Amino acid sequence: MSEEFYRMKRLPPYVIAEVNAMRAAARAAGEDIIDLGMGNPDLPPPDHVIAKLCEVAQKPSAHGYSQSMGIPGLRRAQANYYGRRFGVDLDPETEVVVTMGSKEGLASLATAITAPGDVVLAPNPSYPIHMFGFIIAGATIRSVPTTPDEHYWQSLERAMAFTVPRPSILVVGYPSNPTAETVDLAFYERLVAWAKENKVWVLSDLAYSELYYDGNPTPSILQVPGAKDVAVEFTSLSKTYSMAGWRIGFAVGNRQLIAALKRVKSYLDYGAFTPIQAAACAALNGPQDIVQKNRELYHKRRDVMVEAFGRAGWDIPAPRASMFAWAPLPPALKDMGSLEFSKQLLTHAKVAVAPGVGYGEDGEGYVRIAMVENEQRLRQAARNIRQYLKSMGVNTPAKGAA
Repeated sequence: MSEEFYRMKRLPPYVIAEVNAMRAAARAAGEDIIDLGMGNPDLPPPDHVIAKLCEVAQKPSAHGYSQSMGIPGLRRAQANYYGRRFGVDLDPETEVVVTMGSKEGLASLATAITAPGDVVLAPNPSYPIHMFGFIIAGATIRSVPTTPDEHYWQSLERAMAFTVPRPSILVVGYPSNPTAETVDLAFYERLVAWAKENKVWVLSDLAYSELYYDGNPTPSILQVPGAKDVAVEFTSLSKTYSMAGWRIGFAVGNRQLIAALKRVKSYLDYGAFTPIQAAACAALNGPQDIVQKNRELYHKRRDVMVEAFGRAGWDIPAPRASMFAWAPLPPALKDMGSLEFSKQLLTHAKVAVAPGVGYGEDGEGYVRIAMVENEQRLRQAARNIRQYLKSMGVNTPAKGAA
């Protein structure tokens, strides 16, 4: 009997879990930890969404098996959202499927369309499922950069020219988790043309579609004419409506890929609990003021965090989108590495962040900071960090400036 399972051998230890375990132990010991590590929204869902959940849950018929592809009303609601937000027409029967969060959708699609030995192009650094969903499915990953500059396009061309077998899938995710980088529609136009020329499927992760700042709405790849020939896109209610634990997301776009995802999901699950899907309809179809409200709140938190951390001696670039900041380690502590820095920040400053190396080797030298605590707590985190940096011999501003 073998005790070395094939897929387990392909999965390295989850680096971020080390910091999470330390955070949990510290909190269990009664320590006040300011958690800026996990991207878990601290805001509640809209009241009318919770009311719809409770209403439907009262119906005896709501507690049976649901539909793995999602109830028809929810698929229509998502199609309508794409029409309102992006001007994209979707057929809810053939171009939309409900997933248990975008993470499950990506993993299930990887299972559906990947054969052992296939080569997949995935950004590095990136959200782990972008790589490991395909590794679990048996694929080989070739990394490409996250930053959408000319180096990115050169990397794609090299990958197609020198990889055997030729890559068949490209994963993109903008606004990026963890780097918070964004792209414009011209980027997607060029990407769709490249994908068609090279016969590559494109999987776009648009989980942070509504968390954009400075008046620059994030585009969808499906806004490009002909994009549905080569692309599917994943979105989620997790961040837009503060419904992370509800596990509701969507895949939309290319009919062939959507059909493959539906077929695999029909074997794996019966869909989310029907009352949750009904409440998700209420989120998409109901008042949308919560979307703007959340965007403004995260925007303000961003500004407070960047200013307070900067005055504490740690300069952080202001993210243009998402609920994360991608922060380079303070130069004097760069040699410490992102994992050790994260551990020390937790131990000595009582602030949890996510080590960048947990998002791929190119994430080394950075940490991801989630803006999931209120402004008062962000300022407290800055004061704690200032004291830690001072203890490490890092020059910090005069006390009155922090």
